[in-house]
Amino acid sequence: MTANFMMAERLLAAAQSEGSALESAVREHARLVYRIAYSVLRNAADAEDTVQDTFLCMLRYGAKAAAIEDMKAWLARIAWRTAVERRERMAKSAARHEAPLDDLAAPSHSADHVLLETERKQALRRLIAALPDSLRDPLLLGATEELSPREIAEVLGITEAAVRSRAFRARQILRERMTAWMGERT
Repeated sequence: MTANFMMAERLLAAAQSEGSALESAVREHARLVYRIAYSVLRNAADAEDTVQDTFLCMLRYGAKAAAIEDMKAWLARIAWRTAVERRERMAKSAARHEAPLDDLAAPSHSADHVLLETERKQALRRLIAALPDSLRDPLLLGATEELSPREIAEVLGITEAAVRSRAFRARQILRERMTAWMGERT
């Protein structure tokens, strides 16, 4: 038997005994875990894999999971770390995926307007991606995942003051760079 098959059998046995706790956690927190993973990875398939890895980690944790006081924060922290590790592995292998455009153009907009909006979104994505991880991560968790500074601090393992400071600095940098980019466009 392969190691993966034996591990899967052990996880299945654990899942049967811990089934209700896992099922409850998946029902309650799967969307949050997915959104966190997607905010880091910007790819649906990779985010789904990260969701599975996150809940497998919960299974491996076993009966100790019942002692966790804040399951939401605990799963968010695991999802974040798992997604960041996956992103780093993908970057090392140069297999990074581009995020798809969020919106299709509304038919009432002119072609020039649609092009400008598309360029603006792409520029903002590039600028966010260019931020150092220490500034980008608190910004994305707060803005896209709507986590509170306390929750972000728990996920990232930093203080709430650091979360606020880093998010403020990230927004300031983005504002300056977007203003400069817009100035170049005119």
